[in-house]
Amino acid sequence: MTARLAATFVLAAAATLSAGSQQASFATRIEAVRVDVLVTDQGQPVRGLTRSDFEVIDNGVPQQVDLVSFEQIPLNAILAFDMSDSVAGDRLDRLQAAGRAVLSALKTPDQAALVTFSHAVVLGAPLARDLGPVRAAVDRAEGSGNTALVDGTYAAMMLGESDVGRALLIIFSDGVDTASWLSADAVLDIAKRSDVVAYAVAVRSAEKPDFLRDLTALTGGRLFEVEKATNLSTIFLTMLEEFRQRYLVSYTPRGVTKDGWHRLEVRVKHRGAIVKARPGYLAGP
Repeated sequence: MTARLAATFVLAAAATLSAGSQQASFATRIEAVRVDVLVTDQGQPVRGLTRSDFEVIDNGVPQQVDLVSFEQIPLNAILAFDMSDSVAGDRLDRLQAAGRAVLSALKTPDQAALVTFSHAVVLGAPLARDLGPVRAAVDRAEGSGNTALVDGTYAAMMLGESDVGRALLIIFSDGVDTASWLSADAVLDIAKRSDVVAYAVAVRSAEKPDFLRDLTALTGGRLFEVEKATNLSTIFLTMLEEFRQRYLVSYTPRGVTKDGWHRLEVRVKHRGAIVKARPGYLAGP
């Protein structure tokens, strides 16, 4: 997709949302809900859990867990990189190195894609198993213009939902949004309907990264706030490894309304375990 087509796509999305429809682009199917769940004990992943070890509470109603999987299901790794003019020189070099590190750590069935955002959103490389074009797009990325963080996040989530597999979104930004057409609330509303798990790195500044903090919390991911971009490769690989350690829990909601916000609680029958998962999902129109 060219920069012009990408910009047209975002403009169309903005018009749709601002018109008041704000319907999900990828609505949660109420007949089957899946949740990526990280279970740790003293910082280490807990392995070997089965369906009987999990409890899921949907809007206060206990649910019957249909499936728990720890298999290495293929990943859709979406890289969403800030390419505003403040990302240049050493910072850009480190970001590119971190992107290449993630691509090198992916396995044969996995897919990857690159979205960059500055004053415009650009699809650097589409989602594919052939990682060569993604590496090339990472290598040729250059910083210029303002920061359309919200628009870039929306486009990246769309990519993550565009194919089968478990979608991991890795976002890097060194500034606050200055150029998006879409509102943060509209995109966060879409995140509540998406299966994408978002991780993000934000370089600390006078402005707090509220959008990224809300996005990662809503999707069950994690926000890393850093003073400098010196350890980006290590952080990106930590994100990838943590995501691979997650269980995939699936259930069919019973005894709850079909529409609206569903508050989720996921528990495990393992003393001392810490459970991390999305806090809920939004269903219906």
